[in-house]
Amino acid sequence: MSAPTATADAAPMNRRQTLEALSGLLLVLFVAMLSSTVVSTALPKIIGALNGSQTQYTWVVTATLLTATATTPIWGKLADLFNKKLLIQVAIVVFLAGSVAAGFAHSAGQLIAARAFQGIGVGGLQALVQVAIAAMIPPRERGRYNGYLGGVMALATVGGPLLGGLIVDTSWLGWRWCFFVGVPVAVVALLLLQATLHLPTARRDNVKIDYLGATLIAAGVSLLLVWISFVDDSFAWLSWQTGAMVGGSVLLLALAVLVESRAAEPVVPLEIVRERTTALAILGSLAVGMAMFGGAVFLGQYFQIGRGYSPTEAGLLTIPMMAGVLLSSIVAGRLITTSGKIKPYIVAGSIILVAGFALLGTIDHETSLVLVGAAMFVVGVGVGMTMQNLVLAVQNTVALKDIGAASSTVAFFRSLGGTIGVSVLGAVLARRVTDRITHDLAAAGIPTSGGSGGSTLNLAALPEPVRNIVRAAYGDATGHIFLISAAIAVVGILAALLLKPVTLRSSLDLPDTARSVAVAADAVDGAPAFDEVAVDVTGPGERARR
Repeated sequence: MSAPTATADAAPMNRRQTLEALSGLLLVLFVAMLSSTVVSTALPKIIGALNGSQTQYTWVVTATLLTATATTPIWGKLADLFNKKLLIQVAIVVFLAGSVAAGFAHSAGQLIAARAFQGIGVGGLQALVQVAIAAMIPPRERGRYNGYLGGVMALATVGGPLLGGLIVDTSWLGWRWCFFVGVPVAVVALLLLQATLHLPTARRDNVKIDYLGATLIAAGVSLLLVWISFVDDSFAWLSWQTGAMVGGSVLLLALAVLVESRAAEPVVPLEIVRERTTALAILGSLAVGMAMFGGAVFLGQYFQIGRGYSPTEAGLLTIPMMAGVLLSSIVAGRLITTSGKIKPYIVAGSIILVAGFALLGTIDHETSLVLVGAAMFVVGVGVGMTMQNLVLAVQNTVALKDIGAASSTVAFFRSLGGTIGVSVLGAVLARRVTDRITHDLAAAGIPTSGGSGGSTLNLAALPEPVRNIVRAAYGDATGHIFLISAAIAVVGILAALLLKPVTLRSSLDLPDTARSVAVAADAVDGAPAFDEVAVDVTGPGERARR
C-alpha cells in the first residue's frame, strides 16, 4: 500500500475557525443525542398508542443502539481513508431518512425497523464528530473543549425529554413529531458544516475496507442481543435455542477476530486494541455504556408508569442528572487542560458513578423525589467525568492517521455496552414486572390473562385497581435495575485504576509519526520540506519541521 499523502485542502485553523467548525460539529452531536433522548419520556405513550409490548419498548431503543454499534467501526475506518467532512454529511443524510421513516411508522415493528436504519446514521455521527474534533484540536487543549461537549450532552439530554414530553402532551402535534423535530436541526447542521468545516485529507491508493470483518462483528453482536432479549421468556436458559444463539455468536465473533488479524485494513485494528490504555479504556467504556444507557433509558418509564407523572413532568425530573453532567464535564475539562493529567478524573468519575447508581438502587414507587434527584445528580457527575475522557485517553496514545479507528473502537464498545445493557436490563425488568403483576393480581383476586401482554404499557386502557398494581410493579422493579447497573459500573473503577498515569500531549500528532509522514511525503512527492504539507501537528499557530 502506498504511503499516505496529506493534501493542502485546508490551512491550520486558528481559534476562531476552530470554534466556527466546532459549532457545526456540536450541532451534529446534539442531533444524534436528541434522536434518543426526545423519545425517552414519550416512548411509553408511543408504544401504548401502537399497542406495543415491554419487549418492543426495549427494542425501539436497542435497534438504534445495535445498528449504531455495528456501523461505528466502519465509519471510523472510512474516516482514516476518505474525506471526513463528506462522511459526516453522508451520515447526516442517512440519519434524516431514518427519522422521517420513524415518524411515519404505523406499528411497533415498523418503528423498530426505522429506528434501526436511523442508527446507521447515528453510528456515523457519534464516531465522526469525535474524529473531526481530534483532527482539529490537540489532546491537551481538548480538555477545555470537553466543557462544550458536556454542555451539548446536557442540553440534548435535558431538552430532549422535555421536548418529547411537550410534543406528546400537545394534541395538535402528536408523538410522530418526536422523530420529525430533528429533521430541520440536522439540515441546519449539514449547511453549517459545509461552510465551516475544513480538514486536511490523507489520500491513499489501493484502499481496502474489511467488509467481511464488519459483517461478522455485526452478525455476532446482533445474534447475542436477540438471545438476551428473548431468553427466559420465549425459551429457557438451558435450551437448544440458547445453545444455537450463544454458540453461533461466539463462533461469529471468533471468526471476526481471525479476519481482523489478517486484514490489510481491519475495521477494529487489533494492535490498537491490545495497547494497554486502549484496552482499559474499552473495558471502562463498556462498563460505563452498560450502566449509563441501561439505567438511564428506564428513568422516563419509572417517572411515568411507576410514579404517574406526565411526559413533560418526567422530562423536568431528569434535569438533576444533566446538571451533573454539565457541571462535572466543564470543571474536569478545565482542570485536565491545566494539569495535563487525566487518570485522576477518570478514577474519581468511575467511583462517583457507582455511588450514584447504588443510591438509585434504593428507590421504589414511593421514594422521595428529592432523594431520586440527588442520586441522579451524582450519576450525572460520574458520567461527565468519565465518558469523554476515556476517549481522550485513547486519542492521546495513537497517531493522527489512526485517530478514526481508535476513536470509533472506543465508541463501538461503549455503544455495545449500552446495547447489551438496555437489552439485559430491559429483559430483567420485563420479567420482574410480569412476575410482580401476576402475583399482585392473584393476591387481589383479579383474574389474569396469562402473560404480560401488549397492553401493559397502555395504562389508560386498564381498570383503576389493575393500573395501581402495574404502577407499583414498575416503580419497585426499577430500583433493582439500577443496583445491577452499579455492579456493572464497578468494572469501570478497576479499569480506571489500572490506567497508566500520563500527561496529555500538546501536539495533534505523535512526534515520531510527524517525522515519518514528512519522510514519506518527500519520498513520494519529492517535497523539499514538511512545511509544504498543510497539516498542523504541533498545535495552533505552529508548524512541524523535518
